[in-house]
Amino acid sequence: MSEAGLPFMSHLVELRDRLLRMVLAVVVLLFALFPFANDIYTFVAGPLMAVLPENTSMIATQVASPFLTPFKLSLVTAVFVAMPYLLYQFWAFLAPGLYKNEKRIALPILISSILLFYLGAAFAYFVVFPLVFAFLTSVAPEGVAVMTDISHYLDFVLTLFFAFGLAFEVPIATILLVLTGVTTPQQLSSKRPYVIVSAFVVGMLLTPPDVISQTLLAVPVWLLFEIGVLFARMLTKRKAEGDKLSPVGAAAAGATTAGDLVDQYEYAYEPMTEEEMEAELNLIEEEEDDGLPDDDEDIAESTPGQQPETFSPDAVDEKLEQIMALRNEEAYERARALLYEVLAEGNESQVKVARNILAQMDS
Repeated sequence: MSEAGLPFMSHLVELRDRLLRMVLAVVVLLFALFPFANDIYTFVAGPLMAVLPENTSMIATQVASPFLTPFKLSLVTAVFVAMPYLLYQFWAFLAPGLYKNEKRIALPILISSILLFYLGAAFAYFVVFPLVFAFLTSVAPEGVAVMTDISHYLDFVLTLFFAFGLAFEVPIATILLVLTGVTTPQQLSSKRPYVIVSAFVVGMLLTPPDVISQTLLAVPVWLLFEIGVLFARMLTKRKAEGDKLSPVGAAAAGATTAGDLVDQYEYAYEPMTEEEMEAELNLIEEEEDDGLPDDDEDIAESTPGQQPETFSPDAVDEKLEQIMALRNEEAYERARALLYEVLAEGNESQVKVARNILAQMDS
C-alpha cells in the first residue's frame, strides 16, 4: 500500500470505529428502555388519552402492533436520548480537519442545534398535542367513536416531533446563511413577507391537514426566523467592529503587541498557497528594485558613508495604523501599497498581521 493511501485508510478506520460506537450506544439504550416500552407509549399517548370521549380507548388493528409499536417507539427514544453522544462522535471525527476559527463557530452551533431540536419536540408535546387532539376529537361526526390505532398514532406524533424539532432549527439555518456570506440580515429582513408565507406552506406540508397544527408550526417558524435575524445582526456587527479595529484601538482594548493583533485577525486568516506566496514575494521584489539604484556603485555614490537602512517596529506599526484607516476609507490601492511595504519591512508578527489584512481585502 502506498504512503498516500495510509491517511485515507486511517480516516476510514476512525469513521468505522465512531459509527460502531454510535450504533452500540443506541443498542444499549434500546435494551435499557425496552422493558419500559409500554410506559413510554402511555406517556406519549397521554395528550390523546386525556381528550378521548368516555368509554373509548386506543386500539390495535394489526396482530403484531401491541409488540412492534412500543418497540419502534423504544428505538426512536433511544436515538432521541443518544443524540448528544451521536453528534459528539460526528463532531470528534470532523474537528481535527477544522481551522481554529471554524471550531469556535461550529461547536456552539452544534450545541444550540441539539437544544433547539429538544425544545421543538417539547413544544410539540406540551403545547401542540393537547390543542390538536382536543380539536380533532371534538369535530368527529355524531355516532362516530374516536378509537385511534396505536401504530397510526405513533406515526402521527413522530411526524409532529420531527416537524417541530426541524422547524426550531430555523435560527441556526439563518445564522449559517449569514456567516457563509450567502445573504445578509438586511436582505433577510426585506424578504420577511415571503418568509411568513413560506412558514405557512411548510406548516401545511409537515403537519396534519388541520388549521391548528399548521398555524402552531408556522407562527413559531416565523418568530424563530426573527430571532435568527437578530442574532445574525449582532454577529455581523461584532465582526464589522473587529474589521475596523485599528492598532491603536486594539491597544486600547488590550492588544498591545503585534502578536495580539494577529489574534484580532485570526478568524479571517487564510494561509496562502506556495504559488500565491511566490507571486506576492516577486511583486515585493519588483517594487523594491524599482525604488533602488541599478548597481552597487550607484548605491555607494548615492549614500556615501551610510549603512543600509533598518526599519523600526514602531514605524511599521504606524504603517499598519495607516493601512486600517485607508481600508476604512475604501482607499484599497494605497492600503495595498503600504501592505507590501509592511511585508518587506516588518518582523514576523507584523508580516502575519499584514497577510491577514490582505486576505480580508481579497475576500
